[in-house]
Amino acid sequence: MNPGETPVLEMRGVRKTFPGVVALDGVDLTLHAGDVHMLLGENGAGKSTLMKILSGAYRKDEGEIRIDGRPVAIESPRDALAHGIRIIYQELNLIPHLSVAENIFLGDLPAGRLGLLDWRALYERASRLMADLGLDATAMDPRTPVRRLGMAQRQMVEIARALRSADARILVMDEPTSSLTSREVTQLFSLIERLTARGVSVVYITHRLDEVFRIGKRVTVLRDGRQITTRSLDEVDVPELVRLMANRELSDHFPKVRATRGREVLRVEHVSRGSTLSDVSLSLHAGEVLGIAGLVGAGRTELARVIAGADRCENGHLVVEGREVRLRGPADAISRGIGLLPEDRRAEGLVPGLTVARNVALPHGRRLSRFGVLPGKCEVALAGPIADELRVKATPTQSVRLLSGGNQQKVVLGKWLAGDVRIFIFDEPTRGIDVGAKVEIYNLMNRLTARGAGIIMISSELPELLGMSDRILVMHRGRIQAELDAASATEERVVSAALGLR
Repeated sequence: MNPGETPVLEMRGVRKTFPGVVALDGVDLTLHAGDVHMLLGENGAGKSTLMKILSGAYRKDEGEIRIDGRPVAIESPRDALAHGIRIIYQELNLIPHLSVAENIFLGDLPAGRLGLLDWRALYERASRLMADLGLDATAMDPRTPVRRLGMAQRQMVEIARALRSADARILVMDEPTSSLTSREVTQLFSLIERLTARGVSVVYITHRLDEVFRIGKRVTVLRDGRQITTRSLDEVDVPELVRLMANRELSDHFPKVRATRGREVLRVEHVSRGSTLSDVSLSLHAGEVLGIAGLVGAGRTELARVIAGADRCENGHLVVEGREVRLRGPADAISRGIGLLPEDRRAEGLVPGLTVARNVALPHGRRLSRFGVLPGKCEVALAGPIADELRVKATPTQSVRLLSGGNQQKVVLGKWLAGDVRIFIFDEPTRGIDVGAKVEIYNLMNRLTARGAGIIMISSELPELLGMSDRILVMHRGRIQAELDAASATEERVVSAALGLR
């Protein structure tokens, strides 16, 4: 970056308001060619709103946007695309029943004779693009329907789609590594290095502060819709970034409070399902956080879905509160006090078009209804105290799709706090959540275990597992590879077991 070089992008004095909320208040952002500019802030700080203005999804109320020093009007996603702006959102926007190749080139599918889709050309283009991006086409065949892919592979499809054309100049990545393994993160960072060497500029949003210093050059911190600072990363460290984002010191990231271990609330005995789960057994006690570690594809999420009734086990059985149960679906699990916070909260945990109150009340319709009819305002009465307890930055009547990722996660949690749930399954509970909101969720876990609940926590973040678990089970290829006491567990022992090593 040369001092006199004209920036690729300048956003000056950007302001955006929604009814009763100032989302952005005079924010600046400058991006140079080949720059990796980190955009940080707690959930609700304004990061996503700023990027939605850049993408044309929102229109700014005040301010100016310049591309290559010239003022531009970005009033629609089409305008953003014309200026070489590509956005990869944290919540994936893929069509599950279409193939990898179709999702990548949707809107630009190659036509053959008689105007029909040229499938051969499509798959060849997809294979060439994936090879150029360093993606393994053998592990993720372009013909494979996206619904068969894991979260990490779906993320790679999103990245490939954003980079399918050579005119991409400004790439915005919103939490791109939240579902990736460490090897895939390294692969993504290598890809970013290749792109920036070509002159592509990257705005990178993350809550993983270790990533900031691995690939970033400069950082902008937002808080409550205002720009707090923009600095070179060699001028700051992690504690200062945390203070700037949260306006407080966060010396204890994992405020674990050990509760008294009580009776067994769940036992899984010799459960198998296809090739994803093989002879899995475990127990969960009241007052306990049982951590589950493993690489992507190890069977962690599949196990969670079986316990929550979303998938049926083919062999083995479940024992809840001392009684064997057969779960025909999620409703059976809910009736027995089991609640799942899924890995993909938007697709599986929420109905984005509904309000906060209605989402919280969804699992409890039978209990709330009178002769099949919900009394007026009963949903708001149920959700209001829950939203206050979780400090959700929204009113009960606000649409969930307008909330930040962290607040959406709190709404999913609120569904189970509103009911009689005693067994909580948290699948990546802090994925895409800022450091302050993470501490709030950890404190909530402490309150739940103090009340006698049992928690199964699946996480790809080893410090989180080590910091908040009482015991850790490590899965490898659908099996329980190791059981470790959290007090004596280390990252090395967990990783070794996850790789199938003794």
